[in-house]
Amino acid sequence: MGDFGALGKMLVGVGLFLALLGLMIWGMGKLTSLGRLPGDIYIQRGNFTFYFPLVTSLILSLILTLVLNLFWRR
Repeated sequence: MGDFGALGKMLVGVGLFLALLGLMIWGMGKLTSLGRLPGDIYIQRGNFTFYFPLVTSLILSLILTLVLNLFWRR
């Protein structure tokens, strides 16, 4: 069948990584203006609000790419 122990360890590791990443992003949002950067699209008209964090997404993608390349570089 396969080694379910290794799969379980991998799933726990991925879960812990995602939880840690979520806490870091949540903390950065409270400490910085991340999420309200120039270039983020924010439209409010009456009772309609549209928000798309374009620049924030690009910056987080760049940071994650650099960090993950450091860990998985061979």
